[in-house]
Order: sequence, then C-alpha cells, then structure tokens
Amino acid sequence: MKRFIANSPIARFYKPQAIKLRDLNKITLSHDQLEALRLADFEKMEQFDAAELMNISRSTFSRLVNEARNIVATALVNGWALKIEGGDFEVSENNSKNSKGGE
Repeated sequence: MKRFIANSPIARFYKPQAIKLRDLNKITLSHDQLEALRLADFEKMEQFDAAELMNISRSTFSRLVNEARNIVATALVNGWALKIEGGDFEVSENNSKNSKGGE
C-alpha cells in the first residue's frame, strides 16, 4: 500500500553554502520521511491524525518521523548534503494542506 504525501518538495538537495556538491558526503531523505517530518514538526499534527492522512499506521508514522529527524540532524551536524528522493508514495490531493509561510 502506497503512502500519501501532499506534494513533491520544491528542492531535491540542501547543502552547506560555498561547498561544491561533489565535495560533500550525501545522505538521503525519502519523500515519505519528509512528509512525516512536515506533518509532525511543521504542521504540528498529532501522530494518529498524520498517520491517517498518510494512509499508514501510527507506529509506521512514528518510525518515519524518527528516521527523518535522525537523517536531518546527521546532515546538519556533519555538514553533509541532504538529498530528497525515493520512498513508496503517491501524491494525494486530499491532504494538500497549505504550508505555513516562512521567513
């Protein structure tokens, strides 16, 4: 069963400034991990509701969030590039909630 995500991310890579991508270690964050992170930390949704939106169990949602947090922390702490790709998902029009604006 595919997991639902609201939309594909705008960017596919995030990296430290002024360092060429080819010179960096890379770590991959899947689309479904990013969606779980978005729902939990950005949208501040309860795990049960977010899991339902993604069409997964609450325990699977919790695992995805924990994996995503670890991957993002690893990239930030070590100065690695963060590549967003992969995952078993489909874009769902039913959960395309407007994202909060950033500064």
